[in-house]
Amino acid sequence: MITGKSLEYLASYTADIRKRTGRAPECYVHSFGCQQNVSDGEKLMGALIRAGFAPADKLDDAQIIIFNTCAVRENAEDKVFSVIGDLKHFKEQHPDVILGVCGCMAQEKSAAEKLMNTYRQVDLVFGTFAYGELYEMLAELITKRRRVMNIEEKYADIDEDFVQYRTNRFSAYVPIMYGCNNFCTYCIVPYVRGRERSRKPEAVEAEVRRLVGEGYREIFLLGQNVNSYSYGFPALLRRLDTIEGDFRIRFMSSHPKDATHELIDAILDCGKVCKHLHLALQSGCDRILKAMNRRYTAEDFMKIVDYARSRRPDFSFSTDIIVGFPGETYEEFCETKALIKRIKFDNIYSFVYSKRTGTKAAELPDDISDKQKGLWLRELLLENRETSTEWMKRFVGRTCRVLIDGKGKTEGSLTGKNDENIIVNLEGGKELIGEFADVRITDSMNWALKGEIVRK
Repeated sequence: MITGKSLEYLASYTADIRKRTGRAPECYVHSFGCQQNVSDGEKLMGALIRAGFAPADKLDDAQIIIFNTCAVRENAEDKVFSVIGDLKHFKEQHPDVILGVCGCMAQEKSAAEKLMNTYRQVDLVFGTFAYGELYEMLAELITKRRRVMNIEEKYADIDEDFVQYRTNRFSAYVPIMYGCNNFCTYCIVPYVRGRERSRKPEAVEAEVRRLVGEGYREIFLLGQNVNSYSYGFPALLRRLDTIEGDFRIRFMSSHPKDATHELIDAILDCGKVCKHLHLALQSGCDRILKAMNRRYTAEDFMKIVDYARSRRPDFSFSTDIIVGFPGETYEEFCETKALIKRIKFDNIYSFVYSKRTGTKAAELPDDISDKQKGLWLRELLLENRETSTEWMKRFVGRTCRVLIDGKGKTEGSLTGKNDENIIVNLEGGKELIGEFADVRITDSMNWALKGEIVRK
């Protein structure tokens, strides 16, 4: 974040409040959407804490409230507008509280203008290019007592001078790049995140080394398409794998058009990189893939799978699927079903297509009813359940290394994930949360495994 006079002013502002009230003013940041948004929200919190604010446990206690928004689907925007609308009465009762909206939704001109014109309780609106100007915007808002909007698309060097307030003590998100150049016809991300910009590998390595030194057990590398990381993503994986410590590396998202043999080799050769690849198929039909501007065919996708399975027959894949893309026929949908059965994914994240204003797909005729799309989705899930139930059985009898990440649904139970990113349920005490454990798998379902800790 940018420092200087604005930071000095805010530090003086918070110090004055602390002197008058006996406590630091508090800040509250809530992030909607993807892991990248969560990471951005942690950096915003870090910037506010650096200026003298304290983290608030709940919204009602905060002097500054910021909603970090998502724009992938229109219903995500509707949710934000609803939340902001509900705060009108709160703002009337607490007029000195600063209410801000930022992120992908705020980067859209129409949404930003709606926030400023219709939701008068909002003081600050800023997009994804303005995170580094947080101090300047707050200083202007406080000193001049006027609302601020900053959605200009401008590119600057990636800021490495940040403090990140991480709420998870053992798993950390580490963005390696920002933006997207792919322009899939259904996706708004390139329009709100801008063009691809990559962090230098030495900066990524320095952050990972620091996190591992602080005891983090899982490093999650983030990018809209990590495979197009400017300095070579497989090389980055190999570089990070040399860092000493007991930790593992995950990453997402990975675009099939850029997934290479070199990437698969790096995953399988590196001891700390998890043996799992989330590769978004979206459709198994070449015509639909072309209409989506995905720039690969179903056979191209299969070549990646075949190479990975030639090196490791049980290599783990998960994927995303869009059901009912404009113009899709039932026969084309069945091509997706057939490919899913052929590949044997451990998990699929499937969604009914919904129109996203501002994308090219939104201009296409869409004569498939919502009811029909829903029936197709159910059919897809039932098909995959049968395939994945059988495929999951390959783990039974094995011992997996599991990072335990929380309590289970029943008393005395825990949950975690193995290297293949599959949920593992087991029995154990809460002191194990955040630790690795060797777990012998005793049973499998279509979406998760059951196991017992191997006592040494």
